[in-house]
Amino acid sequence: MHACIAAIANPARQVHRIVAATQNADDIEIPVCDAANAAVQANSEVVRPQIEWRDRRELHALLPRDAVHQGICVDATPLPHPVIEDLIEAADGLSSACIVILDQATDPRNIGAVMRTAAAFGALGVVLQDKNAPDITGSMAKAASGAMERLPLVRVTNLARTLGQLKAAEFWCVGFDGHADDYLSAKTLQGRNVIVLGAEGAGLRRLTRETCDLLVKIPISDAVESLNLSNAAAIALYQFVQSNS
Repeated sequence: MHACIAAIANPARQVHRIVAATQNADDIEIPVCDAANAAVQANSEVVRPQIEWRDRRELHALLPRDAVHQGICVDATPLPHPVIEDLIEAADGLSSACIVILDQATDPRNIGAVMRTAAAFGALGVVLQDKNAPDITGSMAKAASGAMERLPLVRVTNLARTLGQLKAAEFWCVGFDGHADDYLSAKTLQGRNVIVLGAEGAGLRRLTRETCDLLVKIPISDAVESLNLSNAAAIALYQFVQSNS
């Protein structure tokens, strides 16, 4: 529901079709109309289609097999592709700022969950390496719970080169590695930071680790080997906010 409502409310998003289940009309109709009105108020050129009311079984037929929904789906044009320079420009003049980089993340639901967390804590954007990264899908947007409309998702060819660009723009690049010698602390993420997280299991690649300014680990019990990617992102971003408040 949140992903669909956010897409409808986004004046930069071209929405072609809104289909909702009649069984969920009481929960859906007012939020959808409010979202469509908000988009039109923000951009007078926006045209939002009327809701097509269908039985839930018809909605199932429109969606991929095993897709989980809350009685609504939206057909929309993809958003423009942001570039790393957009994030650098957004940080211009800020004494504290944060960008999240995901090294080798391939699960669209994990990426969506990280986007939701990054948006909640005020990050400027999330960066992925284009190679092997999944396309933006319904499952990613659902996991992002509306953050897809508010937070740039930047795809780059070379993470090490991108880290170099961010260093030149006065960002401190902190890689999270379970084998690091230093722990995440209250002083680690002060100022302008890039939080670099590796995929679950594989972690950070060698060149990514070597390009970071600092490697740290989150202090956790020996009872578990590592944290879920989105949980690690939440802890890191919370510490960033605390360090700069």
